[in-house]
Amino acid sequence: MSTPAYPSVSDSRSAASLAWPAALALAAAMGIGRFAFTPVWPLMAQEGGLSLSQGSWMASANYAGYLLGALAAVAWPVRHARAQLAISLLAVALLTLAMPLTHNVAVWCALRLAAGYASASAFICVASSRAVPQGDPREPATAALTYAGVGAGIALTGLACLGLMAWQVGADGTWLILGALTLALSAMAWPGLNRPAAAATPTAPSAANAPNTPTPAPSARLPRVIPRLALHYGIFGVGYIIPATFLPAMAKQVIPNPAIFGWAWPLFGLAAAVSCLLVPRLARGRDEKRVWQAAQALMAAGMLAAALWHHITAVIVAALLVGGTFMVITQAGILTARRMAGAAAPRAAAIMTAAFAAGQILGPLLASWAAHWGAGLAQVLGGGAALLALSAWRLGKITTEGEGAGHNAIGPKGCIH
Repeated sequence: MSTPAYPSVSDSRSAASLAWPAALALAAAMGIGRFAFTPVWPLMAQEGGLSLSQGSWMASANYAGYLLGALAAVAWPVRHARAQLAISLLAVALLTLAMPLTHNVAVWCALRLAAGYASASAFICVASSRAVPQGDPREPATAALTYAGVGAGIALTGLACLGLMAWQVGADGTWLILGALTLALSAMAWPGLNRPAAAATPTAPSAANAPNTPTPAPSARLPRVIPRLALHYGIFGVGYIIPATFLPAMAKQVIPNPAIFGWAWPLFGLAAAVSCLLVPRLARGRDEKRVWQAAQALMAAGMLAAALWHHITAVIVAALLVGGTFMVITQAGILTARRMAGAAAPRAAAIMTAAFAAGQILGPLLASWAAHWGAGLAQVLGGGAALLALSAWRLGKITTEGEGAGHNAIGPKGCIH
């Protein structure tokens, strides 16, 4: 059990007032540090003549950095969270500002790798703290609002890029403004984050959340079902990251007008933010593995629509269904593994995290490989949709070995935080 991050908090403060500093930090670290490349990529490809393969390598570099950041937190637990958070947010800003300084793909890959590492570090610092003590009635709402910052940051980045495209700002100028936006969000968040805090115990984070869990007992046996779950969680990472990386590029292929195709990414982020707030209520009382299955099937349907129907409506459907489910699957998958693992829950969460991060790296590389053999985005999306649908079906065949009390964990009291 982690120590409350803000032990002196007043009982009169609302969940929103408690959550907004952390939400802003996640908006900067994740919305820009992790996902800014997606809406800027169409401009980079157009101005520099870059290929889908080169874009895939840059995307995978960022995901590899995130994986390294997560693994580093396991090897070297956070001990000075406020200082590390400040350094990490500053690093995200500086690395974003550095993107226009070069037009070398290899250097861009290195910058995105470092930005992924910094965003993971910042995320872990936020996720390893609590705005209220565990058991406080405001805790579920505070957690939901905090993690909605990820989707809000994606939406804000997309809207910024939409406006900049309308003003005919190029990729270099866009990166500079996004770097400045990172600094602004971090400065707004810092007074609320820079509070005297007791040490919290961080654990390995999932891609969108990191539950505070105790250190596992060395003798805790990992159930045999966990590697199977991790395989499907990794497949989710492979499938979702393709539209999460190339959705604006898909929209641009359909309608070149940036005033129209530029809305794809803000809609994706808005759907992600809203899902954090709504799904815990809508899924209350339901088995989290079935929630995972249903959400993954919806994600596959959205990707298939964009693959089969070359129309802006299909892109919007994909943005809503993929954006509205990836946070749901992230939470439901970790909850499923924690429940089935019992005393080995922290190890299970770490394995799931590693599988997801590996899937995120593999997805763009598979897209690059497919492009080398002549496949376009539609074919890549169709293949990803088929893989997700097959995985969702196979999830239903996994036995509930290790299932115990609390299997209806999706709900206000079962939110990841």
